[in-house]
Amino acid sequence: MVIWLLGISGSGKTTIAQELKKHFDKEGVKSFIIDGDIVRGFYDNDLGYSKEDRVTNIKRMMLSVYLLEKNGIIPIVANISPFEFLREFAREKFEHYFEVYLKREIKNITNKDFVYKNNTNVVGVDMIFDEPTKPSLTLDTGVLSLDECISKILKEIKL
Repeated sequence: MVIWLLGISGSGKTTIAQELKKHFDKEGVKSFIIDGDIVRGFYDNDLGYSKEDRVTNIKRMMLSVYLLEKNGIIPIVANISPFEFLREFAREKFEHYFEVYLKREIKNITNKDFVYKNNTNVVGVDMIFDEPTKPSLTLDTGVLSLDECISKILKEIKL
């Protein structure tokens, strides 16, 4: 099973990923968090934030996710994942792909609110975020508590 948490910056991806990991650890279930920023760091931040660089970074992540899933470890992905065509690719490649769209209305954001390497191409500001067409679960993290989000995910994945 692959749990892929996606949404714009500030939607709670990393926080929810960390809580899921804690839950799985307590239950003795092998899992691993794959975070887009960690992958970028591993490759010495050789990519920027253009559409092409974001696609490359997500594809790098997908190979790691694939290998973890094949070895019985649940990958918990925390990534903006703004492109529907890559989500469709994931649905085709992974045996059990569980996509969680963390929807959160963040009003009046600008690219100055985010600190990226070049402070450009902020998804949801400078770059379009493709609204997910087939999420397994949508959670409004502006309304639901962290515990409620975790509970809803665990109920759906039924591990």
